[in-house]
Amino acid sequence: MRNSGLQHIVDQYRNAGQPWPATTHGIAAWALQEGLWRPKESDLVAQCADQLSRALRDEYITDPQGRSVRAKHVATVRKNGQQLALWGDIRSADPQHMTIALQQRREQIVGDCVQLSKDVDSYNENWNRSGTPINLVLDFSDDVAERQAVESLEAKKIRRHAA
Repeated sequence: MRNSGLQHIVDQYRNAGQPWPATTHGIAAWALQEGLWRPKESDLVAQCADQLSRALRDEYITDPQGRSVRAKHVATVRKNGQQLALWGDIRSADPQHMTIALQQRREQIVGDCVQLSKDVDSYNENWNRSGTPINLVLDFSDDVAERQAVESLEAKKIRRHAA
């Protein structure tokens, strides 16, 4: 089912007087109960693929320097006129795969920041009744440095306890 069809199910859920805000699990259970969504073979394959993607994204290893890093990286490429999301392992992927994967992750972050900025501006200009605007800082330098420092300290503690 396309996004517009799924969004229509959410509208029907809300119009039926169901609890709102709601979880997607609650909406899905209601949609199945009402017969608004039935899984097809392709839906089950897509659901399994989505779960596999999440599992791959959540797999971390400890590198030789003691850093926790993502083990699997996806690069979306075109092959034979078809767009494919190819997963590789940081320990064995070639530099071309990793370059594509890391650049695409960076672009996702930039896209998320652009959308977040629009959302904050729209909320502040149209729906923020407090009169105090929500401030958004998109320079993450201090945040990254702080987290790296904390992780470094934690890694040193772990190495000391292991020795």
